[in-house]
Amino acid sequence: MADQWRRAENAAGSVLGSPMQNLARALIFVLAVFVLATLGFVRAGWSLGDAAYMVTLTIFSVGYGEVRPIDTIWLRVLASGTIVLGCTGMIVLTGALVQVFAHFQLRNLLGIDRMNMQIERLSDHAIICGFGRIGQQLARELANAKASFVIIEREGHRIAEAQAANYLYIDADATDEASLKAAGIERARVVATVLPDDAANVFITLSARSLNPRLEIIARGEIASTESKLIHAGADKVVLPAHIGAERIAEMILYPSTARFLGDAPQLRDLKRGLHEFGLEIEAVSVPVNGALTGATVGDAERRSNGCFFIVQIDKPNGQSFIHPGEEVTIEAEDTVVLVIRGSRVAAGSIFASPKEPFRVGRNFTGS
Repeated sequence: MADQWRRAENAAGSVLGSPMQNLARALIFVLAVFVLATLGFVRAGWSLGDAAYMVTLTIFSVGYGEVRPIDTIWLRVLASGTIVLGCTGMIVLTGALVQVFAHFQLRNLLGIDRMNMQIERLSDHAIICGFGRIGQQLARELANAKASFVIIEREGHRIAEAQAANYLYIDADATDEASLKAAGIERARVVATVLPDDAANVFITLSARSLNPRLEIIARGEIASTESKLIHAGADKVVLPAHIGAERIAEMILYPSTARFLGDAPQLRDLKRGLHEFGLEIEAVSVPVNGALTGATVGDAERRSNGCFFIVQIDKPNGQSFIHPGEEVTIEAEDTVVLVIRGSRVAAGSIFASPKEPFRVGRNFTGS
């Protein structure tokens, strides 16, 4: 209902103007008729008081009678013009007043003003541009974290979904600077532009950066070549969903043991989130029979990774576990090795998954 009212209001506004604009125009018109008609009667020799009183009686259609005789052509033309224009102006003014009252009453009834007031009170909040699949998931995560955010979306069915979820939203085009200002971009901490249109995301990034130079901007990109454009436009971080999805699938292939290792233990999952904040990841990898590091010691494996990971635990098939294993502990086939990874998780996992090849240790080659 609120969405339909807003769209009808916007359509009417584009043709007729806002209720307050219509009221101002009608009031200016009536005042102009009043002043000009009064001056016309004064020009005919009437006093200012009689002229003003005559015009007031005429435009309000009270009909108490003429103040003075209308006995000349000029006075009759002036009185007729005052009747037509004055009465018409009062009708328009009355309609504009009704429109203003209905406008604010309906806005209050539908909660639109209340939502605007809530948005105006926000500070240090997030702005989500776009409420598609990614925007919906992002809003859900922020809502679960009790974080403040505002959604900017123009599609009716997505607005209905935001409204059903009790999210704060603005029914507008996110590429319009006015919508960013309405969302409180001057007070916001971060903007996430997650539209599926790269050009729109670049434009929003440019606008957001110009409106708030201190803002953190996270932008979505559909193709890899867009990343440099978004960074150049002012984005602090760029997310490529297709790239992340492919990388995640690769991680699931390389680290099938991670889910089993972490299980449902909340402590381990909290540890994983805490490490992620410092740019580290925890993964568990099953050592293949003929893997590149099968048979190597912990020290050799960490040196071969060039600092990509370090080993914090080794679980043997017989149930024995080595926590913080020493450099001399041997990595054997079917072991579960727990890694703390710095950098690319795919690159770290590929070291274990690659086949065994001879590699240099000091001056000699070792391996099968």
